[in-house]
Amino acid sequence: MRLPVLFLLITVILDAMGIGLIMPIMPDLIREVQGGALADAALWGGMLATMFAIMQFLFGPVIGNLSDAYGRRPVLLVSLVVMVLDYLVMALAGSIWLLLVGRVVGGITSATYSTANAYMADISKPADKAANFGLLGAGFGIGFVLGPLIGGLLGEYGTRAPFYAAAILAGLNFILGWFVMRETVSDRIRRPFNWRRANPFGAFRHVARLPGIKPLLFVYFIYSVAHYVYPAIWSYFTQERFGWTPQTIGLSLALFGISIAVVQGGLIRLVLRWFGERKTVIWGQIVDLGAFGLLSVVTSSTLALVLTPVAALGGVVSPALQGIMSRMVDDDAQGELQGVLTSIHALAMIVSPMMMTGVFAFFTREGAPVYLPGAPFIVSMGLIAISLVVFARCHTPDTKT
Repeated sequence: MRLPVLFLLITVILDAMGIGLIMPIMPDLIREVQGGALADAALWGGMLATMFAIMQFLFGPVIGNLSDAYGRRPVLLVSLVVMVLDYLVMALAGSIWLLLVGRVVGGITSATYSTANAYMADISKPADKAANFGLLGAGFGIGFVLGPLIGGLLGEYGTRAPFYAAAILAGLNFILGWFVMRETVSDRIRRPFNWRRANPFGAFRHVARLPGIKPLLFVYFIYSVAHYVYPAIWSYFTQERFGWTPQTIGLSLALFGISIAVVQGGLIRLVLRWFGERKTVIWGQIVDLGAFGLLSVVTSSTLALVLTPVAALGGVVSPALQGIMSRMVDDDAQGELQGVLTSIHALAMIVSPMMMTGVFAFFTREGAPVYLPGAPFIVSMGLIAISLVVFARCHTPDTKT
């Protein structure tokens, strides 16, 4: 593996860790600094996740356009320095408001996922883009493994230990990137920075003008809202339903991350070769419908673990959608497109945590009309059904790799 690609993978892993690191310890961390019951902690956790996502939404296109104008290398390296400082702030936070500041900064630095994808688009042939986006998706899955593992295992030594470990990893990756990262933005594809296109609303308007892409952006949004049910409520759901400890929660999330990495790093190449991008999106959404339906009613912790790798099979949808859309834009707008997709994902992260934790709190609180911890998965199942119907009506080429 070429070292720049390895650096990209590690960067994406660290972006994913920014989300997964605090999942296992979040219930205990919030109650440590704020107090209150588990349902209250779930609502605060949704607020922190929402602020993280708002920053990704606002800064995804900004950072993507900055990378189109000034290059991928400086954007990625500066973000890593800020990431180190952010983890140190989170490690020292003694109030819910300082945790909130940490999530704000973390959301900005994690918006560089768009730049990593743009770099991958720069070095990929058109037919290979979906599979290579899947490789970065696998990196995200690995981060989803390492984040909960570090958070769960080191969380046994205190709620702050995971943040110190993450700061060290980000610092080491900065050193690697400084020496191996080469610039891919040449004068041929360099585009001047323009605030009208860099803000998320301007970027949406510009990209949405491309023929046939608007409904695909909508599908990507609905799919992202539905899939964010895992990081949004898994820690609270499994603690409420099964009484799991932070360590067990971390291990279960690690299993999901490993499964995502296998699916997006390897299996997707076979699926794309067999079905093509369009049928891959449809197949993945059908798998999601079944997985969410089962998780909504599961009462066995063993069965929940068995369902985890099955649910990960739906992970083929996102890179296949990215591959379809990436071939619909010019080379000098790859950063902008990926910035828009980052913002769409971030917008989903704004909507989903508040929605899912709100539904969870409503159906688990004292005096709830029906006790149903799995209710958020029913919501996700409905959203996937909507995205499947919309995508089935889209006319997209069924390209095979």
